[in-house]
Amino acid sequence: MMKNFTQNKTVLTWIDEMKALLTPDHVMVIDGSEEQLDALRAEAVATGEMIKLNEEKLPGCYLHRTKPNDVARVEDRTFICTREKENAGPTNNWCDPKEMYARLYDIARGSYKGRTMYIIPFSMGPIGSPLAKIGIEVTDSIYVVLNMAIMTRVGSKVLDVLGDSNDWVRGLHAKCDVDPEKRYICQFPEDNTIISVNSAYGGNVLLGKKCFALRIASYQGWKEGWMAEHMLILGVENPKGEVKYVAAAFPSACGKTNLAMMIPPEYLRKKGYKVWTVGDDIAWMRIGEDGRLYAINPENGFFGVAPGTNEHSNYNALASTRKNTIFTNVALNTDDNTVWWEGLDKNPPVHAIDWKGNPWDPSKYNKADKTTYAAHPNSRFTAPAVNCPCISEEFDKGAGVPISAIIFGGRRAKCAPLVYQSKNWENGVFVGSAMASETTAAAAGAVGVVRRDPMAMLPFCGYNMGDYFAHWLEMGKKLGDKAPKIFNVNWFRTDDEGNFIWPGFGDNMRVVNWILDRCEGKADAVETPIGYVPKPEDIDLTGLEDFDIEKLKGILDVDRDVWAKEAEEIEEHFKKFGDRLPAELRAQLETLKAAVAK
Repeated sequence: MMKNFTQNKTVLTWIDEMKALLTPDHVMVIDGSEEQLDALRAEAVATGEMIKLNEEKLPGCYLHRTKPNDVARVEDRTFICTREKENAGPTNNWCDPKEMYARLYDIARGSYKGRTMYIIPFSMGPIGSPLAKIGIEVTDSIYVVLNMAIMTRVGSKVLDVLGDSNDWVRGLHAKCDVDPEKRYICQFPEDNTIISVNSAYGGNVLLGKKCFALRIASYQGWKEGWMAEHMLILGVENPKGEVKYVAAAFPSACGKTNLAMMIPPEYLRKKGYKVWTVGDDIAWMRIGEDGRLYAINPENGFFGVAPGTNEHSNYNALASTRKNTIFTNVALNTDDNTVWWEGLDKNPPVHAIDWKGNPWDPSKYNKADKTTYAAHPNSRFTAPAVNCPCISEEFDKGAGVPISAIIFGGRRAKCAPLVYQSKNWENGVFVGSAMASETTAAAAGAVGVVRRDPMAMLPFCGYNMGDYFAHWLEMGKKLGDKAPKIFNVNWFRTDDEGNFIWPGFGDNMRVVNWILDRCEGKADAVETPIGYVPKPEDIDLTGLEDFDIEKLKGILDVDRDVWAKEAEEIEEHFKKFGDRLPAELRAQLETLKAAVAK
């Protein structure tokens, strides 16, 4: 069957191997046609795998539930399998590839019996783009097929572009028994291979997502001279109609999606400022012919967290879910066959089925007790990017957009100022390598604990993170004076009562405008021990209520004592990378220590 779609010998050989291993009853190649996908949707509804939602209110939308033991990514079951342990590095779980292949094949063997093998050819990035990469995923889940058809570009056109090449990523997913004790999500970066067994949850089984787009792609980028980063891509249009692009990395719970789909405050909208979303999660970046850094979003959809998403927190994200969306582990409102989740609105449904499939009683809801929630805290929506009201015209163009600035950020109550610019690329890599956030009440464990998450890539870097830092430094050398400027932001400075001082959300646009002005040499700055901080009068505060320049001065402050402690913590953080830590970053740390000690 596959021979009807491709003559690529490497593909045909691998598919034959998979069929022999998995022994499916049926085989189906996903050709990307709407007719085929519609038939699969109808089958999923007939078997109860998905529930069709109200066609008038949510056209083309479906609800899916996973097993209660299978609701999120599992870092402790995620492995980077390289021939040398050192090449996986200290931040990844490692296993010898031979050992892991044997274990995974034993688990997967014969698991498709009585099931259909779906073969999904998919492109990460617009089909045919010089920045795109191709993968083939085999799966026994219709849910995976339909999600991959939203999140990536799928179908026979992908195979046409691949031709005879062996440059493609092999992805095997087998639901098996969804046994958490035998659950593994494994990346073999040296073999361009991903294997996921005993899960049916999106982040573990949509192998184009974090597995390929970050873990495998980061390794590919290292070897091939480009970058795969856990970054949003945002375009800012000024009143003259000029659009400048930034890429930004944030750990979870730091407002990444909100920034990606930001709505400027009314004052700036009236002046003619607009924001365009190119990507909300992942950026692949290469040096273009003009020597600048260009980025594409390799994905075709949004895999967003539902709880907390509403018209006020993220209007554009919610609008993206209004049609052709798959919801996972949210509540079903049985009165009108729509969906609901905590934080959607203040009107929980009177009659509802919770994410586990049980009747839900809104009167028993207790914010402190997650077992009373209607939707799982990590419930998701898979929505086509084209649904987003602010999707960029450049989104589907394969050339990528030129990046003027790279922004790092985290949640820090007292440490980092609202915004600062690194002194140069090398110093910017140091800033990214030390990125940190403080835990909130929403996270497990103690509040206020500092967690380092370099470039927001800690769970997603497919090789030794010390080598990853070195790759960043190397990219800077290649880019030279055309390198994007690197900044750090912190929307989360608090007062003595723990209240956020900066208004955040759309008002973050005021900071992004200063960043872009700096890139163009239009704004001044004050040098501090950590980098360049804005002159308070250069951040436009027009129209802001309950916020004035004195408050701004407070959150632009750089406290040497706080930063002396920060430098000590960074030193401890760096120790884990041993001799793989680039000497340039050690030197940057020593410079910081000396600067804050003065």
